[in-house]
Amino acid sequence: MANRIRFVQHKGKEILVVDFSDASEREVERIARMVPDHVTSKPLRSVLLVADFTGASFDRDSLASIKEAAVFDKPHVLKSAWVGAESLPHFFLNSVKSFSRREFPTFATQADAMDWLVED
Repeated sequence: MANRIRFVQHKGKEILVVDFSDASEREVERIARMVPDHVTSKPLRSVLLVADFTGASFDRDSLASIKEAAVFDKPHVLKSAWVGAESLPHFFLNSVKSFSRREFPTFATQADAMDWLVED
């Protein structure tokens, strides 16, 4: 699980990559519950975050974990982007946006998302 959440350098900036790709419902839940520990270790409004949901599986509990993490780490996140969001139930994306009061732009690739995150 440790390699599922990691900080990487992209164009001179640090980005937190959260890799949910091909994860089972239980793995998604565990990963989501680990995210706030990484995000809240950084200063407020400083974290650039990309979450990759490509091929992941979801159930009610895993979706609830993602939603809770999005709210909990909000003060520390400057920008976030999602990849593979088409694997998420459509209603869920709107629900997370509403619940967390955050936007989650979606991208086709992790590279596109990371390029957007580092734009000024």
